[in-house]
Amino acid sequence: MNGSLASARELLARIKAGIAEVARAEVVVCPPYTLIPEVQAQLTGSPIAWGGQNLSRETHGAFTGEISAAMLLDFGCKYVLVGHSERRTRYGEGNVLVAEKFAVAREAGLIPILCIGETLEERQQGVTEKTVGDQLAAVIDREGVAALSAAVVAYEPVWAIGTGMTASPEQAQAVHAFIRTQVAQRDAEVAEGLRILYGGSMKPGNAAELMAQSDIDGGLIGGAALKADDFLAICKAAN
Repeated sequence: MNGSLASARELLARIKAGIAEVARAEVVVCPPYTLIPEVQAQLTGSPIAWGGQNLSRETHGAFTGEISAAMLLDFGCKYVLVGHSERRTRYGEGNVLVAEKFAVAREAGLIPILCIGETLEERQQGVTEKTVGDQLAAVIDREGVAALSAAVVAYEPVWAIGTGMTASPEQAQAVHAFIRTQVAQRDAEVAEGLRILYGGSMKPGNAAELMAQSDIDGGLIGGAALKADDFLAICKAAN
């Protein structure tokens, strides 16, 4: 829930101006709903794609305050975040609901970015793999492992979001490798092609080292995406 129309215009203009120089990676931005029309206007014809931060499991009807997949598609969205840690922890979205939203997104033609990750308490209890495994399995059991071929997975340790704490490259890589292994047990080809992003306070100073890990394919950027120079630096590190 960051940004105004004026600040979004400035941020987008600066990112557009610098993106060609730094990024060979695919770049996506997911603004608040009210700013999606401005993003569409600014980024149409650019190499940057855009998406929503969330969507409803319902397709239409009397669901006041919700946003449907069709509404996102109306404004050129290609992606949508599903199961972001804040949706899970602040708004009580459980694994079943997240899997339903994942299914709705795919059926509509959006590419879901499935967010999974453990809290600090879960890490301290040594149940990181169980938590992440259960979150991933809820989607695979519902949609089948092949569904991940048209999706992205983002590992975001909840304890490292907005806290300034960051998983070490080794900690992050261990969980990313676990995720890929879990998928590979069902389908090795899908696992090999799966993009797994790290989302836990990635910033210019640690992006290159994190993305150098063998199973970290990119970043899900939060606070650093609000500063054009920082975001562009991370895009450059992805090269």
